[in-house]
Amino acid sequence: MAKLAKPPGQRLVKRMSTRTKGLIVAPLGLLLFSVGLCVLSEAAEAKHGGAPFRQWFLWGAYSLVLINGGLLLFGQAIRYRAQLDYRRFVRRELKKRDRDWERFRPKRKASPGKGEATK
Repeated sequence: MAKLAKPPGQRLVKRMSTRTKGLIVAPLGLLLFSVGLCVLSEAAEAKHGGAPFRQWFLWGAYSLVLINGGLLLFGQAIRYRAQLDYRRFVRRELKKRDRDWERFRPKRKASPGKGEATK
């Protein structure tokens, strides 16, 4: 079986940092959500203006796709942000633990050298 080609931007997205992905996806999600709300208002206006059922129904269905897509993208951005915050928290806790370990670690007594006698 032949190996399928990967989408052109998959390697680029895979190499992006989580922070960069979040900074790109959050505004896109908000923009998509806003456009969906605008299309929804157009669908409502068409319905109340006496437009045929097919026209306002398709506008409404299209707006729901846009709204849900925007919410999904924004939710993914929140997920990226949570990952960043969790990683930052873990790093801080590990640094704190290492500092405390160095401070309270029992001091080792130096072992006697070759010429020194033990008691």
